[in-house]
Amino acid sequence: MSTDYNPTPHVIPEGENATPLGVVGGDCTESEKLIIVMCGLPATGKTHIANRIVRYLSFFLDIPTKIFNVGDYRRKLHGAQLPANFFDHSNEEFMAKRLQACDMALKDLMDFMKQDGVRVGVLDSTNSNHGRRSHIRDVLKSLECKIVVLESICDKEEVVESNIRNIHLNTPDYKGVDAATAFKDFQKRREKYLDVYEPVDNSDGSHIKIINNETFVVYNVRGYLPQKVVHFVMNLHLLPREFYLSRHGQSEYNLVGKIGGDSGLTEAGLEYARRLADFAKDVVATKVVVDEKTGEERREVRPARLWTSTLRRTKETAQFIKQESVTFKWDNNDEGNPSVKWIQFKGRARRNLDELYAGVCDGLTYQEIKEKFPEEFARRQENKLTYRYPRGESYMDVTLRLEQIVLDIERTREPILIVAHQGIHRLLYAYFMGLPREEAPFVSIPLNTVIELRPHAYGCEEKRYVLLSKEEMLKDGQDEPITSMPMQEIADRANKRALSSQPSDIDPMNPPSF
Repeated sequence: MSTDYNPTPHVIPEGENATPLGVVGGDCTESEKLIIVMCGLPATGKTHIANRIVRYLSFFLDIPTKIFNVGDYRRKLHGAQLPANFFDHSNEEFMAKRLQACDMALKDLMDFMKQDGVRVGVLDSTNSNHGRRSHIRDVLKSLECKIVVLESICDKEEVVESNIRNIHLNTPDYKGVDAATAFKDFQKRREKYLDVYEPVDNSDGSHIKIINNETFVVYNVRGYLPQKVVHFVMNLHLLPREFYLSRHGQSEYNLVGKIGGDSGLTEAGLEYARRLADFAKDVVATKVVVDEKTGEERREVRPARLWTSTLRRTKETAQFIKQESVTFKWDNNDEGNPSVKWIQFKGRARRNLDELYAGVCDGLTYQEIKEKFPEEFARRQENKLTYRYPRGESYMDVTLRLEQIVLDIERTREPILIVAHQGIHRLLYAYFMGLPREEAPFVSIPLNTVIELRPHAYGCEEKRYVLLSKEEMLKDGQDEPITSMPMQEIADRANKRALSSQPSDIDPMNPPSF
C-alpha cells in the first residue's frame, strides 16, 4: 500500500490518546461564565447543594469552579463561636460586621471570576432579603457573568431538625459544644433570620427555587451552564443516606493477574459472595432506630437497592443476596397507596458500571502487555488518567458513562449496594470524597472489602468493612504495576485526609495503597 494514501490526514491536536471533549468542558463556550447566589434560611441545605453543584461541574465537566462561603469570612473576621444575638438584624453593629464579611467574599469571588478559564463561582450565604440580594447584584454588575439566585426552602420540621443536628457535627461554629446546647442556639439563630426573611421573586432576576426537594420553580434561566445546574439540582435531596461500594469477588482472571475479560469467580470469590449476602441483609437493609423515650435501640428492615455491572463476575458476586417482597410506607404516597410492595435487592445490571475496557489488551497480564505492546505500556505509565487502551477506553472515557450513575445515586433515597469493578469504584469514590480526577486511578479499592460512603453538606464520611482477609486467600492476583505519576505526593495527600477524617474500620492487614 502506498504511504501517501492519506496525504492530508486529520491530526488530533491533543494526541493519539486524546481526552474526550465532553469531559473537559468542550460543550461550554469560553465566554460563558456563571455566578450562583445561594439563598435560604439556615438549615435548608444551601451548603450541601452548593458543594454538590461545584463537585459535579468540576469532576464531570472539568469546569474550574469555587465556593465562597460568607460564613468562613465571618469566622476569620470575628471568630467562630458567636452567640445567636450576633445574627439579630436590628443590631446595626452586628449587621455592619456581617456585611463586611459578605463584601470580602464578593471581592474574592470577583477576582476569581476574572481569571482566564474560570467558569463558575458560588456565593454561599443566607442572603435573606431583597436588599442584600440587590447589593450583591450591584457589586457584581461590572462582571460579564450570568447570575442565578438559587433558593432552598424547607418547611418540614423533621428535616430542618435533622439538618441542624448534622450542622452541629460538621460546622466550626459549634466545635466542642454539646449537642443540646448547639441545637438550641442554632434554632435561635434561625429565628433571627426568619423574622426578616423575604422569599425570592421575579425582582431578583433569574432564579431557581427548590421547595422541600419536591417542587422546583425555574424562572428565566437560560444557557448551557445554568441549564446543567437546573438538571443537576433536580436530582438532589437533603435526607441522610449511605451507599456501599464492593468489587466483585476474586475472579479467575484476578487469580492469574489478567485484566478485563468476563471470567467467573474462584472459590475465594464465591466465599466472599456468601459473606456479602450476609452483610447486605444485616447492614445495608437494616437501620438502627433509637426510641426517643427509653433510649433503647432496635433494628428495623429498610428498603435497599442492588446494582451490578453486566459482567459475569459481578452477577455471581450478588447471586446469594436474597430478594424478598416486603412492604414499606413511602412519603410520597406512591401509586396512590402508602404501602407498596418492594422487592429487596432487586438486581439491576447496568452497562455503565462495566469495567474499563482494555481493548486489544483485554485478557492479558501487565507483563504480557509490557512485552507485546511496550510503547502502550510506557504511555500508560506516563499518564494513567488519560491513557486510552488501543480500541479500548481510558479513565476519562469511563467518567463520561458514570455521569448518569452519579445522578441516580444523588437522587436515590434508599441505600444502594453497588457491586462493580476497581476502575468504576475508583472514580465513584473520588467523586464523592472530593478527590481531584488525577488521583482517581490510584485510589485503593481492594478486593473483599465493602466501602460505605455517607455524603453530607461538608464532605463525605467513609467506613470500610473487610469481609475476607488476605490470610484466608493464598493469592489475590492484585499486582498492578506502579506508574510514574507523583506517587509520594498523592500518598501524602491521602494520608493527610485520612488523619482528618472520622475513624473507619480499615483492616490493618489490607490497608489502602497508592
